[in-house]
Amino acid sequence: MASRPNSYVAVPDVFLSFLSFFLLIIILPHALASTNNGLSGTNLLHSEILKDEAVARLIDLGKVSDTEEYLERTFQSPASVRAGNLIRLWMEDAGLLTWVDQMGNVHGRHEGLNPSEKALLIGSHLDTVIDAGKFDGALGIISAVSALKVLKNRGMLGKLRRPVEVIAFSDEEGVRFQSTFLGSAAIAGVLPVSTLHVHDKSGVTVQGALRKNSIEITEQNLTQLKYDPDSVFGYIEVHIEQGPVLETVGLPLGLVKGIAGQTRLRVTVKGSQGHAGTVPMKMRQDPMAAAAEMIVFMESLCKQPQDYLSYDSQCTTSAVQSLAGSLVCTVGEISTWPSASNVIPGQVTFTVDVRAMDDLGREAIIYEMSNRMYHICDKRSVLCVIERKHDANGVACDPELSSKLKSAAYTALKRLSDENPDEVPVLMSGAGHDAMAMSHLTKVAMLFVRCRGGVSHSPAEHVSDDDVWASGMAVLSFLETLL
Repeated sequence: MASRPNSYVAVPDVFLSFLSFFLLIIILPHALASTNNGLSGTNLLHSEILKDEAVARLIDLGKVSDTEEYLERTFQSPASVRAGNLIRLWMEDAGLLTWVDQMGNVHGRHEGLNPSEKALLIGSHLDTVIDAGKFDGALGIISAVSALKVLKNRGMLGKLRRPVEVIAFSDEEGVRFQSTFLGSAAIAGVLPVSTLHVHDKSGVTVQGALRKNSIEITEQNLTQLKYDPDSVFGYIEVHIEQGPVLETVGLPLGLVKGIAGQTRLRVTVKGSQGHAGTVPMKMRQDPMAAAAEMIVFMESLCKQPQDYLSYDSQCTTSAVQSLAGSLVCTVGEISTWPSASNVIPGQVTFTVDVRAMDDLGREAIIYEMSNRMYHICDKRSVLCVIERKHDANGVACDPELSSKLKSAAYTALKRLSDENPDEVPVLMSGAGHDAMAMSHLTKVAMLFVRCRGGVSHSPAEHVSDDDVWASGMAVLSFLETLL
């Protein structure tokens, strides 16, 4: 049988060299690029942690409530404690050492390469208002924990040049004890020791609420909760905007340049209680009518402050102009006694919430408002008492830390969009945040995240999955500058 011809054809060495060069220079880079693109949604952009898991955790935390009908978690309530335990598990999953302090704050910390270096603090609050949304406060905690988990999974957590600590503050809203920032103010060292003896509507004190959860605190060890300012590098906070600006400009993230100062007043108006059918209109000393006139005046004053304020060395033109852009005034509560349809009230009580960036301007508004309210009461022959229940000065965010956070936000948006995004907008915050209290301890910076319709403190509060992703990516980008 004839042998089969050998089909092997000799290939010149020059051709083999050319083929190798072609594969190495032309084909391989494209193959690698294709591989990287295929991984971009997972390994490079970490969507499974910063998006999918973060959203799932927000949903899970949103189910931890003291009522079945709506979301409610107030200071040291059973749901608040359960939420803290859940957050602590997530912190440990991210490789953090965890503990709960004597004000109920939940901490998660990693020492990094240099435990003696000043620590970066990242935080927000785990409590809610009544009938709340699930993103207020929780987003800031979860985005930070998720970003640190990414570093852990990459084996980079131990390479941070300074310690990083996430704090889930026990109370920011002040719902239960009508005293805001219990958690962060304790850390910052500005919480009065008398706060421990403030009581809720059931007569339980702050100290008693903590004791019910096996946390013993005294006036002495409350002061020991304060962090040493020399041990802290700075504080950053991610929070939903709670306003419509970011949605209007079509961007998911915005830098906060400052937080408005706040004053809360309680106005009590006492008149002459009487029968609704027998007291002539001209003879009435009606506190409800007086309160109504005062509220309408307040609205007019806060809409057009320049029409009412007089100028002097303290109330300057620039202060009044600043008010025109940031002043907001709200009557959020009103109650009457005896609150019957056929009785002229004997007493009316209402609250006034005044916010503005310029502290002197805000004081000028309070002064003018109080004078006019007393005048209205005198005119109507009723007694008026105005009490200041809460004061917090405006806070300017640190320029250097804010610049770094803004750059991190820009980097995050660029990563996610794979193109050069628009400039990160700069906003003012009319809402109070834990950063206000923390500014007494260290420099602060804040990042806002877009929320649908600007709605907050409501079950309709919503942040899209992609915007949750963007917030986590921004924190990750910031942390990467510490590697």
